[in-house]
Amino acid sequence: MRFKFLLRPSWLALTLVVFAFAAICYTLLAPWQFHRDNERETQNAALSASFTAEPRSVEEVLPGGAAPTEATQWDRVTFTGTYVPDAEVVARLRTVLGEPAFEVLTPLRTTDGQVVLVDRGVVRPDDRTRVPAYAPPPAGEVTVVARVRIDETDPKARDAFADESTDGKLHSYTVDSRVVARATGLPIRPGYFQLDVGQPGGLEPLPLPKLEAGPFFSYALQWIAFGTMAILGWLYFTVRELKPGGALAGERERPERRKSVAQLLAEDEDEADLARTAQPTPPNGRTEVSEVDRPVHHT
Repeated sequence: MRFKFLLRPSWLALTLVVFAFAAICYTLLAPWQFHRDNERETQNAALSASFTAEPRSVEEVLPGGAAPTEATQWDRVTFTGTYVPDAEVVARLRTVLGEPAFEVLTPLRTTDGQVVLVDRGVVRPDDRTRVPAYAPPPAGEVTVVARVRIDETDPKARDAFADESTDGKLHSYTVDSRVVARATGLPIRPGYFQLDVGQPGGLEPLPLPKLEAGPFFSYALQWIAFGTMAILGWLYFTVRELKPGGALAGERERPERRKSVAQLLAEDEDEADLARTAQPTPPNGRTEVSEVDRPVHHT
């Protein structure tokens, strides 16, 4: 039966691997890259719109204390209030423009009673990789312009902690309003707000993401191509196997390996020994000489 080879264990294993890989490419890897490409397009669109749009109030952009989303991230907002420096938190283990940095997070109580978390910018570590001295936020009421940001999430869910090397200032591993709220006891609204350049209380400003598409769309197409190539390769070998002398036929005889010189010499010696033992020996132990072969002496 021509299709019997499809039931061989080796062929079944090959089929399982090929189609499992193709399924992962089509259902996981390619959609993941398409999703990242959509996120980058949404981010670029929001950034482009924020460059020309006038800042709006927080309640207009995030009504009712709503948390930021991809659609509202990077929107420019403005609010008036007073910084709360006693509840300041330093986010550690950050990298800005390829260099280590700390981000300074200071809550601000707005005039309407809300508490928002303001990212004032970055400071660079000193020669001992510690937080250096930096300017405190201004006292009194200020009006600032900032960009809406989504809270980061620590996969280990670590809370803020006091670091005695910086006069007991609180440190965190992420920029997350929920972590700061738990550490300070303040009712901070979801999300945080990254100060624009030149705002009251601002330190070294955080750079904005670059407006570039990224490689995600091409990566998605590559995963689709890899899955398709795997299936096409399986079909190719299947067709070849259906033909006489198939490429993967288990019943096909393997070509005989070429013998080495030592093997050939050993075989010759074995044949010579076999020939000598096969020659009959007379009872007296002498080899009989035929009359024809006996030498003739003439007198």
